[in-house]
Amino acid sequence: MTNRRSFLKKTGAGLAAGALGFPSILHAQNKGEKLKIGLIASGGKGGSHINQIVGAGDIVTAFCDVDKNAWGGATKHWADAKGYQDYRQLFDKEMKNFDAVMIATPDHHHFMPTVLAMQGGKHCYTQKPLTHTVWEARQLHQGVQKLKLATQMGNQGHSNNGNRRIYEFVNSGMLGDVTEIHCFSNRPIWPQGLERPAGEDEVPGNLDWDIWLGPAPKRPYKKDVYHAFNWRGWYDFGGGALADMACHTMDSIFMSMHPGYPTSVEVLEINGHTTETFPKGSIIKWSYAAGKLPNGKDRPAFDVYWYDGKLKNDKGEDVPAADVALTKISKELLTGADGNLIRLPQSGNVYVGSKNSLLVTGDYGDSSRIIPAFKGEGAGPPPKLLERIGKGGEQDHYNDWRVACVGEKPWDHPGSNFTYAAPFTETILLGNVALHVGKGQKLEWDAANMKFTNSDEANKYTNKEYREGWGIKLV
Repeated sequence: MTNRRSFLKKTGAGLAAGALGFPSILHAQNKGEKLKIGLIASGGKGGSHINQIVGAGDIVTAFCDVDKNAWGGATKHWADAKGYQDYRQLFDKEMKNFDAVMIATPDHHHFMPTVLAMQGGKHCYTQKPLTHTVWEARQLHQGVQKLKLATQMGNQGHSNNGNRRIYEFVNSGMLGDVTEIHCFSNRPIWPQGLERPAGEDEVPGNLDWDIWLGPAPKRPYKKDVYHAFNWRGWYDFGGGALADMACHTMDSIFMSMHPGYPTSVEVLEINGHTTETFPKGSIIKWSYAAGKLPNGKDRPAFDVYWYDGKLKNDKGEDVPAADVALTKISKELLTGADGNLIRLPQSGNVYVGSKNSLLVTGDYGDSSRIIPAFKGEGAGPPPKLLERIGKGGEQDHYNDWRVACVGEKPWDHPGSNFTYAAPFTETILLGNVALHVGKGQKLEWDAANMKFTNSDEANKYTNKEYREGWGIKLV
């Protein structure tokens, strides 16, 4: 059997005893004791993780960031924590010193540290999108059901009260049968629709570029093109506007509608597509079969539409996605009592129901109202069907995971645990597969066999090639 040290030699990564199926032994044996965290990425979104850990009074014992300039946030709070640029070394050397990990790397690095943590029996909080590929999402979904660890995807809006209110609008019957949902986003706020730049720049001394590339194919370093923020727009590293924000903006759909996997996905519009980056804008459609709502009642088949970036209007001009979404939704729904069209927010949703329709403003579900006017009896809020988690927000989302880590709640207690978050992520990433294929083909998805039945080309993009030393499986 391969041990941790020999695995490190073969792949540059390490496994702990948990890989053999033994349960994690928490340092936080007693309720109320501080949880010990291994922090994977201490800069960028990792800074939010630091704030959450500090807010709960927990401890970082070891941390990793490929950019040493980002180490300060961790060392400021935990001077004795060990720092690494390569998380594979952190897992090999520090596994026994922490109970759980928090991961905030670029998307292409989400999977490997999550797997290493879970194989080591460690509880795991991984930022959205949970994975970079459909195959990776399915691996985590299957793996967490076997290992039964406390997990959470970092879509903090899931713990907000706004998403619970949307759930209540849908499951109380106030909307009737929901047949279509429109989601729109102001993302991307980084460059997309680009070709790869020529040449290369000198790698700064604080950055290990080879490790930053990790599982992705090698390419030259270019200043401010990929690291530290614009990676989201590149196929090799990010998931574009969809992976960045749909884990927020579409979350209420998965909470309230219980859709399961889609039967098909299709690109309806695409603007500024290249082989290197996501487009400047797109419209994508998913179709779902009839099923059951979370309350057990029947619901019909329905469609979800996603609009992002800049899209062409009737005059051929690039305009915000919400402006185009406005033209795709029934004018009757969007006409106010004064006879004027309701202005859609730059990010949000419209739920189209047989009794009433719902306008959601923002990405976290925090503002929702019946449009154009309530047609039933009484225009009050929906009945309360779900418990609230504090005031909602990142700290409450962390605490929702933490109580499962320390054994106060079951392993599957966190609202966005991987049994929920992995299928949700898979659905989102199917949209990115469709972007690779392009406009004009309805891709039929066979979820049971994890393949498209009518496109060999699309099937190529459900997984990816990993650079030597960076490939790993969970199940």
